[in-house]
Amino acid sequence: MTTDTTGTQAGATTASAAPPSDHHAAPPGADDRSRRTWRGTLTALPWIGPSLALIALIVLFPAGVMIFNSTRDISQSGVDRGSAGLENYADVLAIDALPRVLLNTVVWVVVVVGLTVVISLALANFLNKQFPGRQLVRLAVIVPWAASVVMTTTVVYYGLQPNYGIFNQFLADIGILEVGDYGFTKNATSAFIVAIVVAVFVSLPFTTYTILAGLQAVPHEVVEAARMDGASRSRTYFSVILPQLKPALSVAALINIINVFNSLPILRIMTGSIPGYDADTTTTLIFKLIQSDRRVDLASALSVVNFAIVILVIVAYMRIVKPMKGVDE
Repeated sequence: MTTDTTGTQAGATTASAAPPSDHHAAPPGADDRSRRTWRGTLTALPWIGPSLALIALIVLFPAGVMIFNSTRDISQSGVDRGSAGLENYADVLAIDALPRVLLNTVVWVVVVVGLTVVISLALANFLNKQFPGRQLVRLAVIVPWAASVVMTTTVVYYGLQPNYGIFNQFLADIGILEVGDYGFTKNATSAFIVAIVVAVFVSLPFTTYTILAGLQAVPHEVVEAARMDGASRSRTYFSVILPQLKPALSVAALINIINVFNSLPILRIMTGSIPGYDADTTTTLIFKLIQSDRRVDLASALSVVNFAIVILVIVAYMRIVKPMKGVDE
């Protein structure tokens, strides 16, 4: 008796040739969900479209023009004379005053943001307490925010002018100055310090109210539980309340870093009349390259460098601080 292996071999061959099962196949209904997502996006487009168009118009388009101009050879009269490659960036790095300007920028951002956060934290804790006239004090804190930054800086600038400045005369009257003719705004160092004070003053309202909102979001039960466990006021604040403020503090500090880094009006008014670059940051140096030197191409290259620095600072801050991470994680 013979064994018929032909059918067995053919069956084995057919089985081995069969395609393997697709374990990564899309689950049932995936196409429907995808269509619903696209349908929802198209439905929302009329509502978010104007915002997207505005972002493209006032952010993306100017940024694109800035990057394009940074690679062009543009005359002082504004004539595009062709491609310059990376020559403008090399010229920026060759600016003699650049190290001093970068140092000023670091000092400007760190000191202003640091003082703003610390003072705002103290103000927020004060305003979070119950006391007579609290609403009036809260309204008073908003005043620097409501007033124009240019107006506030201009008032301080003229108040510190020698011989006729009201602040100078006041300092002379109380004996701090011998006579009221000291030129606070005529010296690079003193003008820079005054600009820092003004920047902190105008940054306090936003930061204070951001931290105050964080304080009022701290669960009262958590604080009471800590006190019932015998924790002192300082231990309760630093171990319970302050960690709960991490999101508010992180967001406030991040927004202040961006705003202060790109701040122009305060330094422009306070130090703009001082010759040289001893009181300049990268932002005011860009302005001077455009206004005084009429080097649009060089200013564009420095703007791109400035933008890259901001992005790097933000990325580093987000990686280190992790402001979006929950306090309990």
